[in-house]
Amino acid sequence: MRIALLSRNRRLYSTQRLVEAAEARGHKPRVLDTLRCYMSIASHRPTIHYRGENVEPFDAVIPRIGSSVTFYGCAVLRQFEMMGTYVLNDSVAIARSRDKLRSLQLLSRKGLGLPVTGFAHSPDDIPDLITMVKGAPLVIKLLEGTQGIGVVLAETNQAAESVIQAFMGMKANIMVQEYIREAKGADIRCFVIGDKVVAAMKRQAAEGEFRSNLHRGGSASVIRITPEERSTAIRAARAMGLRVAGVDLLRAHHGPVIMEVNSSPGLRGIESATGQDIAGLIIEHIEKNAAPRRKAPPRPKG
Repeated sequence: MRIALLSRNRRLYSTQRLVEAAEARGHKPRVLDTLRCYMSIASHRPTIHYRGENVEPFDAVIPRIGSSVTFYGCAVLRQFEMMGTYVLNDSVAIARSRDKLRSLQLLSRKGLGLPVTGFAHSPDDIPDLITMVKGAPLVIKLLEGTQGIGVVLAETNQAAESVIQAFMGMKANIMVQEYIREAKGADIRCFVIGDKVVAAMKRQAAEGEFRSNLHRGGSASVIRITPEERSTAIRAARAMGLRVAGVDLLRAHHGPVIMEVNSSPGLRGIESATGQDIAGLIIEHIEKNAAPRRKAPPRPKG
C-alpha cells in the first residue's frame, strides 16, 4: 500500500517509527509536511498538490497533526477523505477531540467518569465557579494548552480566583477542574487501536510537580490496568470517533476519570515503557481496515 504520513517533521520519533514499520511490512510510506499540502476543491476531481506536484492517490493516510495546525491539518485531511482515501483518524474526530470543552461534554453525555469541571465567561461568576468544582485545591487549564503548558494548580480559593481573573483578563479560554489528590501526581496513558487497549503506561510527575507529562520531566513505567479502566479508555476513544487514541486516566476513589483523549498520541514513551511495537500494530490495523482505494470519478465529457 501507498501510505501518506501528515507530519511537520519527518525526524520526529513517532513519524520515523511509523515509516520504519510501514517499510518493514512491504508498504511505501511518504511523509508530507501538512502545511505544504494545498488543495483544488472541485466537485468531480478534488486533488491535493504538494511542493508543486499533483499528489498521486494514496491507499491510506496517517494524520500526525500538531495542535497548532489543527484547522489547516483537518482541511487537508478532509480533502483526502473527499478523494476516497482511508484515513486512520478522520477530520471530524480529530477536531472533536482537540476541542477540550466539547470533548468533555461528549464524554459526559456517554456517562464516562470525569473530574468535576467548570467553565464560565464572566469574572463575576468566579466565586461560584470555584465552589461548583468543590473548591481548592483545583486545577486551572487553558483550553488551547498542550503537553502540560497552561495548567496551574491553585492551592487556595484566593489563589484560584487570582489566576482565573488573570487568564480572563487576557481573554484566554479556561476550564476549572477538581484536583484528584489520590492520584498522587500520576496518570495512566492507555493506547487504543480499534477496539482494544494495546498498551498502557503509568506517568509519574517529577518531585515537586503535579503534571505527569513526560515533556514536564515525568517518568513512565508499564502498568496493569483494571477491566474498568480498559473499558473506559475504549469507550472514550469510541465517543470521540477515533480509531487510534491515547486516553489519559486518573485513578480516583470512585473509579477512573478521563483527563484527555489525544488523537495524535506520541509513540516514544509508550514503546519505551512497554516494549511494544505500537507503530507496527498501527500499520497492521490499517492493513485490516483500509478499503480498496476508490478511483477518482471520470472527468465530464464536453
